[in-house]
Amino acid sequence: MLRQLLVGAALVAATTLPASAQQKVKIGFVTTFTGPQAVVGNDMRDAFELALDHLGRKMGGLDVEMIYEDDTLKPDIGKQKTDKLIESDKVNFLTGYMMSHVLLASFKSAVDSKTFIISANAGPSQIAGDLCSPWFFSTSWQGDQVPQAIGEFMNQKGVKTAYLIAPNYAAGKDVVAGLKANFKGTIVGEDYTKWPDQLDFSAELSKARAAKPDAIFAFYPGAAGIQFLTQYSQSGLRGQVPLYTSFIVDSLSLPRLKDLSLGVPGAQHWVADLPNDANKTFVADFKKKYGREPSFYAAQAYDSAKLIDSAVKATGGDLTKKDAMRDAMRKANYASVRGPYKYGNNHFPIQNFYLQEAVKDGDAFTLKTVGTALTDHQDRYAAKCNMKW
Repeated sequence: MLRQLLVGAALVAATTLPASAQQKVKIGFVTTFTGPQAVVGNDMRDAFELALDHLGRKMGGLDVEMIYEDDTLKPDIGKQKTDKLIESDKVNFLTGYMMSHVLLASFKSAVDSKTFIISANAGPSQIAGDLCSPWFFSTSWQGDQVPQAIGEFMNQKGVKTAYLIAPNYAAGKDVVAGLKANFKGTIVGEDYTKWPDQLDFSAELSKARAAKPDAIFAFYPGAAGIQFLTQYSQSGLRGQVPLYTSFIVDSLSLPRLKDLSLGVPGAQHWVADLPNDANKTFVADFKKKYGREPSFYAAQAYDSAKLIDSAVKATGGDLTKKDAMRDAMRKANYASVRGPYKYGNNHFPIQNFYLQEAVKDGDAFTLKTVGTALTDHQDRYAAKCNMKW
């Protein structure tokens, strides 16, 4: 009888313990860890792990369990991994998602299961507009915004005609649409190349040369961007037709591009030299831990961890209070490495975008901020989102 009383008392105690003593935060992280784009996925994971270090490996007092999944850059695989994280692993949050076509394939599974999905990179126009959801947040940008900043810069430089080259998938089309939204000149031609297999751009560069534009605009992330910029230089166009880019020159590509990166302007919402304290700590500790400069992909993934932490803290570690967690994330009440920002009605950041350029410091190459292209900029699809809060 004594044994039965002790067991019963233990069961009662277990059921009355606070949520923080009974739970842990389970986070599924889906991105690309194999193939040419793996360097980006690894950078994102490394930054998220650094954020967990800074948080003491806890969120809101709860231990954190990370489950990393490789989407192999394929939408169907990404969806399978997302479904597995939701149905089998029963994660509280999903994050990562490098590519738009992978995020779009996985999005409905998260929304239907009422699982928060925080994109640390991809920002499809569909999710910013008609498909906006209370279960989705971005810690990056909507895909049009960076090229919109470049379009403004091209206007400032007096570019009257441009030839556009981009990969034929969701993000490629969004990027081109973004450039067209702000560029006031004439588009004399555009090409959409096969993604992700095509790495020979000689035909497109020849067509661009024949069109005799004032400038060429190109978007290619990861290894494809390195190939494009290399071939642009080898073709003899460098020095003849100025090149403006989105997502080609970054800290991941700089060590391979080296001198090829000089004189090629870009834009981002985050640059390593932004002077806020959170960014200084992030950059210094990332370099110390991993021996390299963080990329904007890393900065976004780091912020995604901090955003999730702000949600869990707001509920005192009670992961059942999803409405309260959402309300907390909407406030963006954490020290972002980009500096303070706020969320629009579609849960995409309203933020600054900076012009950046590569500079050589001894034998090393780095990016520096050269100006602000857009201030407190909201994506142009927010008006299509009917979400109210």
